[in-house]
Amino acid sequence: MNLNRLFLLFMCYSVIGWFIEVIHVFLSDKKLINRGFLIGPYCPIYGLGGVLTAIILTKYKDNVIVLFVMSMFLFAVLEYFTSYLMEKLFKARWWDYSNYRFNLNGRVCLENLILFGLLGCIAVYVTNPCFIWLFSLVSSTTLKTIAIVLFIFFICDLFLSLKIINSFKNTTLCFVKKDNTEELTKKVKEILLSKSVLTKRLIVAFPKFKAVIDSHIKNKKFHKKS
Repeated sequence: MNLNRLFLLFMCYSVIGWFIEVIHVFLSDKKLINRGFLIGPYCPIYGLGGVLTAIILTKYKDNVIVLFVMSMFLFAVLEYFTSYLMEKLFKARWWDYSNYRFNLNGRVCLENLILFGLLGCIAVYVTNPCFIWLFSLVSSTTLKTIAIVLFIFFICDLFLSLKIINSFKNTTLCFVKKDNTEELTKKVKEILLSKSVLTKRLIVAFPKFKAVIDSHIKNKKFHKKS
């Protein structure tokens, strides 16, 4: 698995993850929604999880129970720190499992982790070998060309999406004077829904979005009042 194949594996799992998210929302809300932070039909968190599964978890394939548990742990760490990082960078909580049983700070929950454990096992036993076999059917030059084209497309999408997501942060900071989180979130949503189609898409994709203000900003505001 050289760099080209790892990136293609990343893209394959990102697309699969996007389909999983879209189907999940459709079954629960009967709506077709372009899920994910990026504009294209892929969710990078699934892609990263798929690559890490291939690199880290393959060695546990002889023991399905250990593989299942390690898959749960891997995705728990990945989802928790993705949620934490996105919140710190863009002043927003994009998903919240606080209403689920056995959750950790609302960032991960046991119900999802069980599904991720199963997906990890499927990846190691089924999809990873299939993708490796498919890659072996294509010449190295063709794989490299495909990887380069997809990488350029992905990077362009990433920069554009980060610019759009950053508007969440700027809009939230404009209303830092509001003390109530629900009031702040409502106001931020109103502003963002009035902007571009791409910005509106993110609000629709993450209906549980909540605006977040760092504690040090709140403390700074409090000291100013004092």
